[in-house]
Amino acid sequence: MLLCAPGGDVLGPMATFLPDALATTAAELANAGAEPISREAACRLLGAASDALPSLLAAAQLARARFKPGVITYSRKVFLPLTNLCRDYCGYCTFRRDSGEPGEHTMTPDEVMEVVRAGERMGCTEALFSLGDKPELLFPEMRDTLRRLGYKSTLHYLEAMCEKVLCESSLLPHPNPGLMSAEWLERLSGVAPSMGLMLETTSTRLLAKNAAHDNAPDKDPAKRLRVIEDAGRRKIPFTTGILIGIGETPEERVDALVAIRDLHARYGHIQEVIVQNFRAKSGTPMAYWPEPDRGEMLRTVAVARLLMPKMNIQAPPNLSDPHFADLLDGGINDWGGVSPLTPDFINPEKPWPHLEELQKRTKEKGFELRQRLPVYPEFAQQAATHSNLLAERLSSAADAEGYAQQMRAA
Repeated sequence: MLLCAPGGDVLGPMATFLPDALATTAAELANAGAEPISREAACRLLGAASDALPSLLAAAQLARARFKPGVITYSRKVFLPLTNLCRDYCGYCTFRRDSGEPGEHTMTPDEVMEVVRAGERMGCTEALFSLGDKPELLFPEMRDTLRRLGYKSTLHYLEAMCEKVLCESSLLPHPNPGLMSAEWLERLSGVAPSMGLMLETTSTRLLAKNAAHDNAPDKDPAKRLRVIEDAGRRKIPFTTGILIGIGETPEERVDALVAIRDLHARYGHIQEVIVQNFRAKSGTPMAYWPEPDRGEMLRTVAVARLLMPKMNIQAPPNLSDPHFADLLDGGINDWGGVSPLTPDFINPEKPWPHLEELQKRTKEKGFELRQRLPVYPEFAQQAATHSNLLAERLSSAADAEGYAQQMRAA
């Protein structure tokens, strides 16, 4: 039979739970969304046979319907690669550059604002700042660049650019600067309503020689968890998530999701959990590493939804194109940031879908697509407490429900 949920979620055929594969998790699936499933159940579901996938997806859709029925959100953004110099050497990354390497670049303030103003004209409300982690610690050339610009560090420069965007445009900054001290979290929270740091994994094995995070000291899970927790102590709306398929085991994948869930349970600050699938890139050490297939991605997204039934779950549509709409079957409720102007500089080979196509594919699945701000509606008040300037800007940017005030038809 077809199981329909309030608000347009069509849950599809509810298969009979398979006792061999789902054993003790049948009751948890049937109660999807009422309570989070256990770590043990999540591990079993990730390892269940493929014929159990319809039951898992149906449960994830039911959980989403109980959380936020009928609406899928996205943030219309511009992507600002403030600098691609980085001291980390992740095995899958083509974004980072060494000083003097072709393509190495640090944006000037004029370049930042040129992109921001073009984004304003296209209805964008988010200025996403991505940058390498503390490049001045490795590259003297970056220290020289910062001195010429008039700043002591990359984080000082980022803070100034966030403030400039906030004061001189209608966009709201969302910085992803890597590891930060508690002091810097506090400082940036006054000029950005939300910020982010991908946990990626809790597996320390991936720091070993020839693993994904070999020679990437800032990818130490303990350091990243410390930043996310420090943000929680300061009530800063925060985006984080996992990167799947980089060498972690299914159990380690679940452990990362549980760690995120536990931090949110303690502090109530994680506005969004991203489930991102690894995509192999030529010229990297992991160029021939196998990518997660559609079933693995759907299974992971669904397990994330059941582990965190009352949290926002996002998956990037461009990394699952042309079948990105299938991600809705796994229980996500957000597409993340999508730009009508700038490329995905982290995954430049994977362009974002056109907003018209995103709206069309979302509608075909039975949902309304709504544009949100970089900070989710339910976290806007939390963000506004960090500065009067933020409170004023959020008040003017949001509509009565907390979504983007000036929404265009996507």
